[in-house]
Amino acid sequence: MTTRTRIKCCGMTRVEDARLAAQLGADAVGVVFTARSRRQVAIGQARAIVAAVPPFVATVALFMDDAPELVEEVIDRVRPSLLQFHGNESDDWCAQFGRPYLKAIAMGEGAAALPRLRAYPRAAGLLLDGHGLGEAGGSGKAFDWSLMPADLDQPLILAGGLHAGNVAEAVRIARPWAVDVASGIESEPGIKDPDKMAAFIRAVRDADAARHDPPLHR
Repeated sequence: MTTRTRIKCCGMTRVEDARLAAQLGADAVGVVFTARSRRQVAIGQARAIVAAVPPFVATVALFMDDAPELVEEVIDRVRPSLLQFHGNESDDWCAQFGRPYLKAIAMGEGAAALPRLRAYPRAAGLLLDGHGLGEAGGSGKAFDWSLMPADLDQPLILAGGLHAGNVAEAVRIARPWAVDVASGIESEPGIKDPDKMAAFIRAVRDADAARHDPPLHR
């Protein structure tokens, strides 16, 4: 039996893009609320996107050192499946909302970032991104995929600089639970390219089909 790598298409700003991602086989879509991102959406936009997503496709709300009042408002009005935090938030801070959350770990400094993976024991999963500490995600920067640890119980999500041309190699080297893509499927920030999105998802599935070993990251 082959391993199935989950796919999250992030930085959605349009209903049609989120709907297409689901139709193509994405497991999750992300919407960004922090003002530090070029892909920031308003509450109303996010509600429309989430409403357009079919059953069994997760919706993820992204924040970066934002006020807890904003997080609470998004939980109340948008009702995402998961929260995702990209800043300097602590495990206690992220857990205060009582919702499952993902914590992004900035891997731009390489191996020096690895100790931070141990700092979020309550996270539902850890997202390893290629940007530097203090920088926003969605930068399109990759990191050394061989740094993905194999001894963590939490699911690991690979992000940063992924696109249809390199994601198969990333899956082969890092063997992540999931991959996360934003800029690699866009024509411009926040606007998804249907062909790039289809090619990315197809490349992940082809990589899965070529694998016959069990996953390291569960």
